[in-house]
Amino acid sequence: MDRFELRASALTRRDFIKIAGATAALLGLSRALTPKMVKALENTAGKPAVIWLEGQDCAGCVESFLNSLEPPATTLLLDAISLRYCETAMAGSGYKAEEILDQTVAEGGYLLVIEGAIPLAEDGLFCTVGGKPFKDIVRDCAKNAAAIICVGACSSFGGIPRSGPTDAVGYLYRGTKLHHFYDDVGPKPVINLPTCPLHGERLVAVIVHYLTFGTIPELDRFQRPKAFYGYNQHENCERRAHFEAGEYVTDFGNPAQYGWCLYLKGCKGPWANQDCWKRRWNQRTNYCIRAGIPCVACSNPEFYESVSPMYKRQFDTELPGIGRVDLDKVMAVVGGAVAAGVGLDMAVSRATGRWKTAKGEKPPDRDGNEG
Repeated sequence: MDRFELRASALTRRDFIKIAGATAALLGLSRALTPKMVKALENTAGKPAVIWLEGQDCAGCVESFLNSLEPPATTLLLDAISLRYCETAMAGSGYKAEEILDQTVAEGGYLLVIEGAIPLAEDGLFCTVGGKPFKDIVRDCAKNAAAIICVGACSSFGGIPRSGPTDAVGYLYRGTKLHHFYDDVGPKPVINLPTCPLHGERLVAVIVHYLTFGTIPELDRFQRPKAFYGYNQHENCERRAHFEAGEYVTDFGNPAQYGWCLYLKGCKGPWANQDCWKRRWNQRTNYCIRAGIPCVACSNPEFYESVSPMYKRQFDTELPGIGRVDLDKVMAVVGGAVAAGVGLDMAVSRATGRWKTAKGEKPPDRDGNEG
């Protein structure tokens, strides 16, 4: 093992079986495929190495991934495949680390993981590594990659940096639009794994699927695996009953409103596509809404600019024969009973395509199709 790679205890066969079984469950595959996955993990000699690049980011995705415990992420990467380059995780630095990167790129056939947005303004000078613009590093590494995995909202769609002055983009998308900046790289399998930060289980499942079948899982129109992003947060929210009952949090300090719907506090659940409600973070302990924080739709390409302010309601609703209604005014005037009816109508409105943002645009549906 190269001295610049992290070291970890070897995976046992029990670990292989746990990883394979979990992957099958995550991707909705038959448990009968578990032995095939175990065999793929046990026979990883010569399998693709991993290059993990970081651009305009906070390193939150790699930190989230490295904190995974079931299975330990570093153990999987080092024993199942080879983590050749990762600026946050590797011990090496300087020209020696860059030599390993160059050698791996020359060999080809690796998995390229991209974290962070890619700034294009000023010829990429807002983000340089070793004096080289990150946009060019991505291009050089992408050309010989077997597949490209964009982890987090930033590398998928531009994320928070997209709202700034750097013209930050994801590898394929500037928000909801393809930018074609890397068309010269040629056709490559590209998987987007947005949320802020990445959920480690999603990356593990994609890697194991690739090692087992040599292919990527089924994707939606924004290159997101349908197994993870084919669900709507609002439709699966544990606070949905309070939404239907017209019980909305208006005061975080009021204990009587504990567990109520966060719609009035800016929850973007009705247009958020992900499975965070069952995936959760910190060994399935918690996630935003369960912790009392409104969903900000960080799994969607509109994040961050188009869903800001994050903790302010952006949706109105339309009632048959009445038109657009301001839910705040309805609640202030008539109280919970009518508000419950408005809540029910909002559920119907979404199903029939009548949801509109404050800007008058329909949000994407659960399959990622624009309104």
